[in-house]
Amino acid sequence: MLGEAFSLQSNSNSNGNGKENPKRKSPIKSKKKKKRGGRKKKMTAEQLHALNSVKEWVFLDLPSPAVDDDFGVQKSQSRVGDNIVFDLHSHSIRSDGFLSPSKVVERAHGNGVKVLALTDHDTMSGIPEALEAARKFGMRIIPGVEISTMFSPRGESGSEEPVHVLAYYSSCGPTRCEELEKFLASIRDGRYLRAKNMVLKLNNLKLPLKWEHVAKIAGKGVAPGRLHVARAMVEAGHVENLRQAFARYLYDGGPAYSTGSEPQAEEAVKLICETGGVAVLAHPWALKNPVTIVRRLKDAGLHGIEVYRSDGKLAAYNDLADDYGLVKLGGSDYHGRGGQGESDLGSVNLPVLAVHDFLKVARPIWCNAIRNILESYIKEPSDMNLEQITRFARNRNSKGGSPLGCGKDLIDLCLSSWLTNEERQNPEFEAIKLKFSNISINVPIESN
Repeated sequence: MLGEAFSLQSNSNSNGNGKENPKRKSPIKSKKKKKRGGRKKKMTAEQLHALNSVKEWVFLDLPSPAVDDDFGVQKSQSRVGDNIVFDLHSHSIRSDGFLSPSKVVERAHGNGVKVLALTDHDTMSGIPEALEAARKFGMRIIPGVEISTMFSPRGESGSEEPVHVLAYYSSCGPTRCEELEKFLASIRDGRYLRAKNMVLKLNNLKLPLKWEHVAKIAGKGVAPGRLHVARAMVEAGHVENLRQAFARYLYDGGPAYSTGSEPQAEEAVKLICETGGVAVLAHPWALKNPVTIVRRLKDAGLHGIEVYRSDGKLAAYNDLADDYGLVKLGGSDYHGRGGQGESDLGSVNLPVLAVHDFLKVARPIWCNAIRNILESYIKEPSDMNLEQITRFARNRNSKGGSPLGCGKDLIDLCLSSWLTNEERQNPEFEAIKLKFSNISINVPIESN
């Protein structure tokens, strides 16, 4: 498709202009190729508009990027390539990843990623650390979470199965934050029971494993998952590697598989929508009955579906997205396990039109969430409501800084990194800024 020819992200075999690097055998052949179409293609008007719109959002409070005459893309200094790279699915040690949030950000930066969504399982605890790390690299973080749910057919064909739903929030974070955290905490509590049941089943299979071993691998305060059990199995010598642990024992319905206290998938999608998030179905290729699930989740408010992987776009799920009017996304699902079987950060090639479609859906949702959060503080200027504003702010400095005496200073700084010029000029935000000008706030903000 035409839209895929001009990705935001450069391919490792690309020369930076969207074409493969041919092995030129002679200058004559090279000149002939240039006559037939030249080395570079111009973007269509639609692609150029999409790229400019995406860049405006990406570089809201960052230095303006250098512009290529033909493609209008950022000139990255990384080893990967020239273009603006999005990775919308990644994990850290706060769930079942192997790297800290800051190390995930550092690796993403090294791979040329400009916009990263940290989407740990059932927790957003790694977002502040990721944001702090991203500031050093001029990267943008999309606060996210991958929510573990179950889908029940309810009289339809098929069986109950686990479904993961990605939630993407604005830089200000979710509204009704306490409600979302209570929802996620319940799932995390269930993960402890689930992991303990897996250990019990393995012991009954004559594969002795201690719960303390699994808990130590997961780390303090981290709800254990199947990966932690699998790692304990490898260390105990019961299997040769993680793949074998899953293939023999821990796969869905396997002899050591167990479920936790996961909510219904529709319930999670509705809560994401109610808390100012964008709901996207994760890795649908892992589902037994994706069509039924997509139809039901669309009715609950689902916004998108993962279609792109490091090995390209999956046609079946691209068509499914078209059938239900869903945004088409994708990400590396990076965990930091290492090895050839894992997609690295920045390896998924998202077309500029796909990212533009995502932001067209997301930005009105995020604007509404930001407005609600700010209005809540105006109605009740409590420390809790102030924390809701500043918890994910890019300019927050937990070590202290220059205190702001006026609410207008805080709002000007925050809105400049959250909203485009057009969004900030909305009359509702102008009215909010006016109300904040009469409020005294003492918030440590880093001076630049």
